[in-house]
Amino acid sequence: MSVKIRLKRVGQKKQPFYRIIVADERSPRNGRFIAEIGSYDPNQEPSLIKFSEEETKKWLQNGAQPTDRVAKLLQLAGISGKAVEQADKKRKEKVAQQAAAAAKKAAEKAAADKAAADKEAAKAAAAAAAPAAAPAAEEAPKAEA
Repeated sequence: MSVKIRLKRVGQKKQPFYRIIVADERSPRNGRFIAEIGSYDPNQEPSLIKFSEEETKKWLQNGAQPTDRVAKLLQLAGISGKAVEQADKKRKEKVAQQAAAAAKKAAEKAAADKAAADKEAAKAAAAAAAPAAAPAAEEAPKAEA
């Protein structure tokens, strides 16, 4: 079971307000959660960010992984730690892995397309050569007759 620190949306339509919660990663966005550790109000200028610092540090030390947005909010609130830095590093590695996987898949697809095109070209060349040889063979016996 992986635990995430993430945002839970509350508030009315077009007036977002978020609670910062600790939840199992399999739970839905506004579903079951383990603990509420803060809030985020993007409607105010500047945005209002509140964290229970003790609980946040406790959950980070216990291995809870903050989402990208929550990691940024933690940095803005001045709560930094290894977990926040690790989450940022992990996110960058994940993006790099996805890019590498996409490049590998594109290269494999290009190789498969090239092989299919070469096979079709060989068939076309063989088909073009076969009918040309067949009439020549037919004409030769007629010339003898």
